[in-house]
Amino acid sequence: MVAAHANATMNSPTALPERFATSDGLTIAIEQFGPRDGAPLVFAHGFGQSRLAWTRAAQQLAESGFRCLTMDGRGHGDSDWQGEQRYDLDQFVDDATAVAGSLPRKPIWIGASMGGLIGLLAESESTDGLFEALVLVDVTPRWEEAGVGRMLEFMRAHPNGFANVSEASAAVAEYLPHRAQRTDDGRLRKMLVPMANGRLRWHWDPRLLEQVADNGSRYFERLAAAAKRLSLPVLLVSGGRSDIVSDQTIAEFQRLVPHAQHERIERATHMVVGDANDVFVETISRYVRSICTSPQH
Repeated sequence: MVAAHANATMNSPTALPERFATSDGLTIAIEQFGPRDGAPLVFAHGFGQSRLAWTRAAQQLAESGFRCLTMDGRGHGDSDWQGEQRYDLDQFVDDATAVAGSLPRKPIWIGASMGGLIGLLAESESTDGLFEALVLVDVTPRWEEAGVGRMLEFMRAHPNGFANVSEASAAVAEYLPHRAQRTDDGRLRKMLVPMANGRLRWHWDPRLLEQVADNGSRYFERLAAAAKRLSLPVLLVSGGRSDIVSDQTIAEFQRLVPHAQHERIERATHMVVGDANDVFVETISRYVRSICTSPQH
């Protein structure tokens, strides 16, 4: 369960770091923003990211009265790594189920990329439903493998890490050349962990690549079946410049989930929140308010 101080009233968008115990003995890092009695929003990051990807969006939504939880998936950020134990996608699904079940009411799950797929599976494979609504951020049950391949190539590109934060910043700038300015070095430092030799590497377990990310197409059939079972409100937010979600994969998704809504943020790539945080927050705020005020809820 979440550490005891998670029960404190949270009236400001100042985060308190917490630990959540998983069913198999690991702990994952969670931050909460906003009032404890606000409608809960759970934010799940993409593969190789961390809860920090959501901080600005969560703070803004918390200021509007929502209770926002951001979490590091196992093997990412400040959450535990698994040592010699093999990673499996179902472990992430179990973690999502446990976090949602620990809250006093059903949350709205907002998941980017891998985080969205985890929420999709957790909801559709649960008995009674876990969430009030599901928001998928630039992810569909089938994706463009070339775009994913480019992302994984970036993640594999520096196995020996970086001499300093500036080197890491330059690598990000090369991968995301459309960004007007480099990622703030202070924020980027939090995404890196020192190696034994003093160099810096990304703050996720490299074993995740071969154990979870590689050959991701093996999940297509399961994800499509899961999407067909969705009956809760669903919003897909796509990046207009994404190379991972395309018009074709969006059309397939809409055939699987005909009641789903779709919002496209034109200037965003797959990194929707990083590219267009304010537009994203406006889109999410409008959607979650419609869910929270609807007669069914």
